[in-house]
Amino acid sequence: MSLYSIADLHLSGAVDKPMDVFGSRWKNHTEKIVSNWRAVVEDGDTVVIPGDISWAMNLSEALPDLKLIDSLPGRKILGKGNHDFWWETLTKMNAFLEANGITTVSFLHNNAYDVGDFVICGSRGWYVEEKMQNTVGDVDYAKIVSREAARIDRALDEAERINTEGKEILVYLHFPPVYNGFICREIVDVLHKHKVKRIFFGHIHGNYTMPKTEEFEGVKMTVISADYLNFVPMITLPDR
Repeated sequence: MSLYSIADLHLSGAVDKPMDVFGSRWKNHTEKIVSNWRAVVEDGDTVVIPGDISWAMNLSEALPDLKLIDSLPGRKILGKGNHDFWWETLTKMNAFLEANGITTVSFLHNNAYDVGDFVICGSRGWYVEEKMQNTVGDVDYAKIVSREAARIDRALDEAERINTEGKEILVYLHFPPVYNGFICREIVDVLHKHKVKRIFFGHIHGNYTMPKTEEFEGVKMTVISADYLNFVPMITLPDR
């Protein structure tokens, strides 16, 4: 059983949102995702998708995209991104999956999962600099950062609780906690508190020359945005 990762699928089964406006690499990106996924992922594997999964605005609109993900091999664990406006409470989303016969999808939301060689958890995260945000209206930035750090802290508490075999704990975020000179100190401090050594993030698009993995204060941070990976789910191996 292998663990794969890929963020930012940006599926649009029920809405008109062509992605090739963001560059030629995105042309026919859904077909690329499906083909590449089927080529590398097997039924016993797990794929983590930390955010920006669907352009849908509500659960009903997200159904075609969730059904597509469900039809692909493996178990899928989904996290929330800044564009996932369809995201609801965990109770509502689980009920929606059950009502629509979707059986291979779970959600990262203040929880953790044992996935073979690893225990995983995660949350959306947040950028540290207000000027990096594309927000509307009066936003309490400090409150958002505090809330996201608390969510990651709770998720890591749960990961440690279920980690009875001393496995490596991996954290999946949508936003990078450190990028291009910006540092979200609140989130980095939570990672240090729980002695996390590896995290994976998406959100960053169009930067194909950045290093796949960079280390900050002893934490290895790996980009797994779909276009960065050329739409091929990335296998996650034990850190040697």
